[in-house]
Amino acid sequence: MTMLTNPTQINQFRYMTILRGLGLEIKGMRVSKGMTMYALIKKELGLKGTKTAVYNDLACMLGKPTI
Repeated sequence: MTMLTNPTQINQFRYMTILRGLGLEIKGMRVSKGMTMYALIKKELGLKGTKTAVYNDLACMLGKPTI
């Protein structure tokens, strides 16, 4: 079992989870009752643009494939 103990690892896992949630929002699903993943990313990272553009920017930051 792998355990994330380093704050950098924890943050990266959190942003990967948020990226997955944004992918679901792009497909039309709602992830939570509170703030959307799109709004959360824009607020925390200051990214701008459409949901797809923000998804691609965050995916590039994390080294993941884009849409």
